[in-house]
Amino acid sequence: MIQYFKNVEKQTIETDKPENGSWVNVVPPFKEEEFTELSQTLQIPIEFLRDSLDIDERARYEITDNVKFIVIKTPAENNSFNDSDAYYITIPICIILTDNQVVTVNSFDNGAIKKFLNSFQRRHPDKRSMMVLKIFEKVVQNFMEYLKEINHRRNLYEAKLYDSNRNEELLQLMRIQKSLVYFVTALRTNELLMMKLERTNFLQLTEEEKEFLNDLVVDTSQALEMAHIYTNILSSTLDAFASIISNNLNNVMKRLTSITIILSLPALVTSIYGMNVDIPYSHSPHSFYVPVILSLIVSVVIGWYFMKKKWF
Repeated sequence: MIQYFKNVEKQTIETDKPENGSWVNVVPPFKEEEFTELSQTLQIPIEFLRDSLDIDERARYEITDNVKFIVIKTPAENNSFNDSDAYYITIPICIILTDNQVVTVNSFDNGAIKKFLNSFQRRHPDKRSMMVLKIFEKVVQNFMEYLKEINHRRNLYEAKLYDSNRNEELLQLMRIQKSLVYFVTALRTNELLMMKLERTNFLQLTEEEKEFLNDLVVDTSQALEMAHIYTNILSSTLDAFASIISNNLNNVMKRLTSITIILSLPALVTSIYGMNVDIPYSHSPHSFYVPVILSLIVSVVIGWYFMKKKWF
């Protein structure tokens, strides 16, 4: 589906066809004939439109026939039905700059473009480079919001894990860890993209726009540092809980072994008195109580010894 937006007197107006200074937004569902028509109408290389369909497309930029093409990664919720997949993934946003329009192509619905649409009435379509930077800004904001949400989830699952012996919380933490892997990779490539844009002045920015881009580089670096910190904390937490689980297993095995020993020694006493040979007090009228008392004494002594050694 192709949407056409125009800023008229600080109001966002949706039109039926692209006009000079308009913003063209391509969202799912995609149709090949729409790509072909848009490519011919705006003279955009068709591969620029198709590249957005590759979810693994890396952050980069290039120029062909005076048409500038930029790919940046943005976070999105993972709609997979597999319970072991990551909560969040990263998807590409393709930004295409023609002589008169700004075109964005999204492989999935994402919050960055929705935020940009809500603020489009404040944009100046003639300043296409600033529009690109504003999309970058919304992407960075999305990363920050998702990282805070991830950290909040991590704290909740860790608190539950302290009072639970189930594996569900560990699986949830692993899903968060997968999300952070996506974020770290995407933020690193986004940072390199912005730094390269800043160094080469690919967008032909003014001094004010250069300062704004520099701020975005700093914010992206901060988000990347947050992602690294959360990843390290989560890895340390999982390692610590793995050690705790192993230690708890050792304690359980120690208790079971102690109980086995306590039960086996009285059984040894009773088995001796069950032999068909002459043994002390075998003809006594109280012979039944002799192995019972000996078994209790042995059990108490062994139990006291194990408690003294803190095996219980």
